[in-house]
Amino acid sequence: MDILYPRCAGLDVHKDSVVAAVRIAAAGAAATDVRTFDTTTRGLLALSGWLSEHGCTHVAMEATGVYWKPVWHILSDGDVTLILANAAHVKNVPGRKTDVADAVWLSDLLAHGLIRASFVPEPATQAMRSLLRTRKPLVREQASHVQRLQKTLEDANIKLSSVLASVVGQSGRDIIKAIIAGESDPDQLLTLVHRGVKTLREKFRAALQGRVTRQHRFLLRLHLRQIDTLEAAILEIDEAVDRDLDPFRQAVRLLRTHPGISDLSGQVVISEIGIDMSRFPTAGHLVSWVGLCPRNDESAGKRRSNRLRKAAPWLKTMLIQCAWAAVRKKGCYYQAQFQRLRHRRGPKKAICAVAASMLTAIYHMLRDGTVYKDLGADHFHRSPEVHAQRLAKQIENLGFTCTIAPGQQAEPVSI
Repeated sequence: MDILYPRCAGLDVHKDSVVAAVRIAAAGAAATDVRTFDTTTRGLLALSGWLSEHGCTHVAMEATGVYWKPVWHILSDGDVTLILANAAHVKNVPGRKTDVADAVWLSDLLAHGLIRASFVPEPATQAMRSLLRTRKPLVREQASHVQRLQKTLEDANIKLSSVLASVVGQSGRDIIKAIIAGESDPDQLLTLVHRGVKTLREKFRAALQGRVTRQHRFLLRLHLRQIDTLEAAILEIDEAVDRDLDPFRQAVRLLRTHPGISDLSGQVVISEIGIDMSRFPTAGHLVSWVGLCPRNDESAGKRRSNRLRKAAPWLKTMLIQCAWAAVRKKGCYYQAQFQRLRHRRGPKKAICAVAASMLTAIYHMLRDGTVYKDLGADHFHRSPEVHAQRLAKQIENLGFTCTIAPGQQAEPVSI
């Protein structure tokens, strides 16, 4: 095979060490030099200098957890071209796996151009991605504490969830704080209900009559404090994202014109794929990278599986949520697409198809800088001629002869 990069290196990255193999192809056989460096800043700087001494132009490494990131950050300051490889794509021969063998194997694959580079966004996008990925588990943890708070109220037979849309809203918080303080009289608790609540007073008074113990008050105070702490942390993340959003603010506003996409979901999409769509040759490449298209699993002419790949979980889950919001908009293309596919493929596959269509639209919006234009709910409706031809073909398949001729307009009939 042709050698594309005569001076390259492969890195086998670990938590405390990185094994580097430099491959130099001269007139004769290729020479390989292997060394091990610490993953401290001093060790990585020494690695960068060692690669420069050998004149390496390209360096490849596996995406190993988060351990590749500091190596990438330090080596990116040099003149080498960094390539991040998917570990599943560069596996060595079974039974020959060592740290040195893995590094040499990476350098051999890179020299012949057999490594497909993974997508690594620019630093500004990576910073926003880190913030928004930290925000999501905090929101989940907050929701978990809200559920535990509600279970504690149910255990005390306080039916707040039956009379309030949110137990941690203004009225719910005031009532819970009064219960924690020792108040148990339903009439006194009823005075804390906001005037905008439309539930009948008698029903509300019955819901507030329970048996609250000291253990219940302790758990309510604990969960409410955790909810407030997480809410403050989420607010700080939102403020940090808004401060650094200037390079992406116009793109987020553009995505807001798309059905089902809010400011937060637009920020998540931008943080995962960036705003430069030139890295994806087509919209299909982006959909495949996210894992919203069926996998290729065929053997002996039979397709064994068409399940979605486990790729881009942070973006895929957000797109599915946006798709559920988009299909609820009446008279739009996505609602018609979902209804058309749901009866044949089921709701789960239908919503994944809607998410893939949304991602395709997002790709063209970011690439061309255009706002979203809905195709309409009647996009899938066949014309009478096409529908008649389809029915005629079904009749012919049954062994009959069918001729299609334009008919007269039927006269209206009054009933």
